[in-house]
Amino acid sequence: MTAEDPTASRQAKRAIFIVDDHPMLRRGLSALISGESDLSVCGQAASCQEALRAIGQVKPDLAIIDLGLEGSDGLDLVKQIKALHPQVQTIVLSMHDESLYAERAIKAGARGYLTKQQLDDTVLLAIRRVLEGEIYLSEKIGARFAAKYLTGRTLKDDSPLAVLSDRELEVFRLIGQGLGTREIAARLFLSPKTIESHREHLKQKLSLASGTALVRRATHWVDTGEAS
Repeated sequence: MTAEDPTASRQAKRAIFIVDDHPMLRRGLSALISGESDLSVCGQAASCQEALRAIGQVKPDLAIIDLGLEGSDGLDLVKQIKALHPQVQTIVLSMHDESLYAERAIKAGARGYLTKQQLDDTVLLAIRRVLEGEIYLSEKIGARFAAKYLTGRTLKDDSPLAVLSDRELEVFRLIGQGLGTREIAARLFLSPKTIESHREHLKQKLSLASGTALVRRATHWVDTGEAS
């Protein structure tokens, strides 16, 4: 009997890396993916820093990335993976409506977008499509992209947060995670004055009367995924 060639085994299965700060979700995704004959989970991480280190070592075919990593920005991780490991495809996973984040994710370099309500065979479909060189989006968002990029016509955004820039949305998310101005400034390598300016823009764009209202709205969005 000859020993199994690990290289041949790796070629037989496409390697998937999971980045999410919720252990139960990582376990669930891992179990779903590992049950497939053509896929395997080669590693997991709970943070951007941990993910970048591990991805450089295990060199997966594809990484599934939670958008709302605690204290980190999943979109930034997508951009870093694209820059450092362009051969690794990425799919963004989020609890938030794809009408708000799907286009941002694709622009950042992701090849697919899934909501956490789709943690079923849809994940496997998305993984296989992306590994085949396609982009995976829901039919609804696919229609939005077609209207915008093929005909020049845009569709109305569903989320009231669509008016926010990527940076404003990131600050909004960190506010919702309970971080104060100085903590956000340190996390994003910006000055507290810049963060205060972003807070003011957020209040104006979202028609909020006070900082307390801003914190309440951001916290509700982070906790529930509901923007209104």
